[in-house]
Amino acid sequence: MPNSPHVQPSFDVNHDATPGDALITGFSSFGLAGLTAVDYLIDNLGLTETGHIQIEGLPSITPFAKGRPRHPIRLYSAEDIDVTVLVSEQFVPPASGELLSRSILDWTEGAGVSEIAVLSGVPIPHGPDAHKTFYVATDDYREARLADESVPPMEAGFLDGTVASLLEQGIESPLGVGVFITPVHAQAPDVEAAVRLVDTVNATYDLGVDSAPLASFAAEIRKHYEGLAERMEESEPEGTYDRMYM
Repeated sequence: MPNSPHVQPSFDVNHDATPGDALITGFSSFGLAGLTAVDYLIDNLGLTETGHIQIEGLPSITPFAKGRPRHPIRLYSAEDIDVTVLVSEQFVPPASGELLSRSILDWTEGAGVSEIAVLSGVPIPHGPDAHKTFYVATDDYREARLADESVPPMEAGFLDGTVASLLEQGIESPLGVGVFITPVHAQAPDVEAAVRLVDTVNATYDLGVDSAPLASFAAEIRKHYEGLAERMEESEPEGTYDRMYM
């Protein structure tokens, strides 16, 4: 019985190509900034699907595009680009994050991947001055990719689930792990946050990605929410609606 609480979920990586030296990942989380960013990278770089992670023992989703179903956790590559991108539309509960991270790490070790970059948004209270990308990274990743100090460190806090497990395993292994974090708002997707992540990973890996089209889309989304807020302000009695996080 795959959904029995006594059976642990399992994750099995299937990949049909030689991966790049670095794995760039985006997981389903609040604000969808990381997912939006890696989706944009896949389209902009012209990557094709080269693998997936088979999931057993979790309630699953089956995403589709243009009428075609696809696996919820997929890998994308291209022969002339030295990165592989992992996009995880399946939400994996924090309690199962170690199992997913272990399957990813077992695969990266066997495939010769030397580092992992995670793109993530976090719902933390913040002002306009905090609309930037921060990092949490193992020492070897920081020395290899962040020595120019163009990305500031996240001062304090904690991570959980898959991302936390990847970092923890990276501390004691040769695999470099870097998590790029930006604050996100409640509306989904937070495209402005995704733009920040795209710009950061583009500069870190010199991918040649132009984020301008995504930034234009972000401006359209912002106008939509601003218009929505104005209409709600007109229709709601004064003081009955809190828009502090819009």
